[in-house]
Amino acid sequence: MKRRNFLQRVGGLLAALGLAETEWLSLGNSYYQALAQSSQRKLALLIGINQYPQIPVLGGCVTDVELQTELLINRCGFAASDILTLTDKQAGKDFIKAAFSEHLGKQVKSGDVVIFHFSGYGTRVNSGMGILQNAIIPVDENNFLGTTSSNYLLEENLLRLLRSLPTNRVTAVLDTSYYHVDELKPMGLRMRTRPELSTAILSKEELEFLWQFKSQKLPVNKPLIIQATSEANQQAGEFLFSNWSAGLLTYALTQYLWETIPAKTITVFLSGVSTSIYRLGGKQQPGLLNELKESHNALIIDYLPINNLRGIGAVQAIEENGKLVKLWLGGLPPQVLANYGVNSRLTLETGVELLIKSGSGLIATAELINQGVDSLPQVGQMVQEIIRVLPRNIHVNVALDQGLERIERVDATSVFSGISRIANIATAEETADYVFGKVAEVPSRYGLFCLSGEVILNTIGEIEEAVKVAVQRLTPKFSTLLASKLWQLTENKDSSRLPVKVSLEIVNKIVSHVFMVRDTLGNPVQDNTFQVPGYEGITMPTIPVGSRWQYKIENLSDRPIYLVLVGLNNHQDAFAFYHWEVLSQTNIPPTKPQLVEILIPPGKTVKIPDNHPIAGWLLPTRYTFCEHQIILSTAPFQETLTALAIAKYPTTDQQAISPIVNPLEVAQAILQDLHNASNVTTDINDAYVLDVNNWASLNFSFQVV
Repeated sequence: MKRRNFLQRVGGLLAALGLAETEWLSLGNSYYQALAQSSQRKLALLIGINQYPQIPVLGGCVTDVELQTELLINRCGFAASDILTLTDKQAGKDFIKAAFSEHLGKQVKSGDVVIFHFSGYGTRVNSGMGILQNAIIPVDENNFLGTTSSNYLLEENLLRLLRSLPTNRVTAVLDTSYYHVDELKPMGLRMRTRPELSTAILSKEELEFLWQFKSQKLPVNKPLIIQATSEANQQAGEFLFSNWSAGLLTYALTQYLWETIPAKTITVFLSGVSTSIYRLGGKQQPGLLNELKESHNALIIDYLPINNLRGIGAVQAIEENGKLVKLWLGGLPPQVLANYGVNSRLTLETGVELLIKSGSGLIATAELINQGVDSLPQVGQMVQEIIRVLPRNIHVNVALDQGLERIERVDATSVFSGISRIANIATAEETADYVFGKVAEVPSRYGLFCLSGEVILNTIGEIEEAVKVAVQRLTPKFSTLLASKLWQLTENKDSSRLPVKVSLEIVNKIVSHVFMVRDTLGNPVQDNTFQVPGYEGITMPTIPVGSRWQYKIENLSDRPIYLVLVGLNNHQDAFAFYHWEVLSQTNIPPTKPQLVEILIPPGKTVKIPDNHPIAGWLLPTRYTFCEHQIILSTAPFQETLTALAIAKYPTTDQQAISPIVNPLEVAQAILQDLHNASNVTTDINDAYVLDVNNWASLNFSFQVV
């Protein structure tokens, strides 16, 4: 379609929206380039609305569009000219429909790849017959003026639009929710749901649009529709990072896709995204919206054409004649991104090395380490991690519940200032880990909450407890949570160059069943999860209660490696695997077991707790969430064993897996051991410097049901 003809079609629309032609061009010139390149077979329409009139603004919807854009261009091979974005005031309902018609409806052909994304508010609206239907809220002003006619876009109409496209490779991501839940509980997330208005009904035009679609015979295609929530009582949340926000679904989804392999099934893909959301503090359960429920075994690559070049990000721009490189780091694990230190090193596939000099959110600036190389960085090249630098002064960031009164906030701030080495009150520049607040049912009881508002077990105090006493009471818990935060910062499954494979097996007297597999090789292994309802609605890998399990660790390298296993249970208490042996030295009583290293020789396999066919740990006999971190190193964990040995363990407690009484000291020792193993020559004294060639850290998160 020629530009002149297109503008003639939407000229009236532009005037009605109060937009100049230059504003449409800002959507923009790339759109017309897409029209000129009819042979392109990958098209995307991305919509994100932060700035709604007269209602609380959102913070992460435009970021969601950026996250998707960078992923589609750098990992999925989309041309920038084929991605049309509508943000804020550009995303009126008529404008959305015009963009859908012109950019997708009139260009898509059989076999083409289509991505549709919406981030913004959702609600339910009266369809005219007393029936409430799900709808997304465009930015139109009359949606917020109290008029009875609402210019919403029905979810049902959107689905029909998607099904009308003549291709079976349509994917839609709806990072919104519809059911508003009035819950007064401490929360560190922003929700993307507006309460339904009893006086509002759908516009006549939208109803006619609905009946028009129902009377048509549409093509039989089944788009992959990923929604932020799959339960009526769940809400889509935004995660507040340092000075920026993003939708929980969009961030977890795009981060997962940066470093995953194409040969994963949709089921495993969504399970991984759900796990990431849970670990970020959200309890929403993403799912599929009816279209593909019978096709969970389809592969990601059937809908999202991700290539085989994995990485933690890509080159976004070249500055100062090649001396500086602007990087997009959308593939870093979220817990690592917030603490990724200056002087971390990355590499391109050409071997060019980059040194991080500064960073803000998802964007970092780096300089070339090997100046004068023949091959300078190019925009779009993937970057991989070589050296990870983590500051030593990391602490738990605790947000104060907005429901606390001023005097309560003052008292809490005073006590937190005395434990700043462990926990601090989160500022606007910091990402919160937890929320300190009051129980809604009993306002005079204080406790600690996940960002989604769920209370952390065993953290609620007595009635009429003083704020200062509550914070002091929680200090040991803060130490445990900081320990967990530290060992999670070691996670590097997708960047480690230490070849290992770890399997979580369910064992019995007859056979072992491989349940989950993590490796550093990028192999297309699948998790064999049991199909049972999720714990608190989270579709994470699940194991039946009462099962016995063990880990199988395969050292695929040519070097001996050493192992540490740590984790948190459902009470957020720390535990570790202890390898006890009775040593034969004459100066040690033979009846006193000692902690020893777990060594895996090159090319060998070890099972823990041991190789006996009916060995294994017995899982809890009630619902729970488990999170384990298996950390492997090319050097012994000397500092870690020393920290573990300092604590006094009665002989009766010398079990394979036991609580850690000094978790923070153990976590700091683990990082120090990895720092020592890396042996990187550096002048940095206030950070841990870790070489990806010398360690691998694999996370196993699952639920017991």
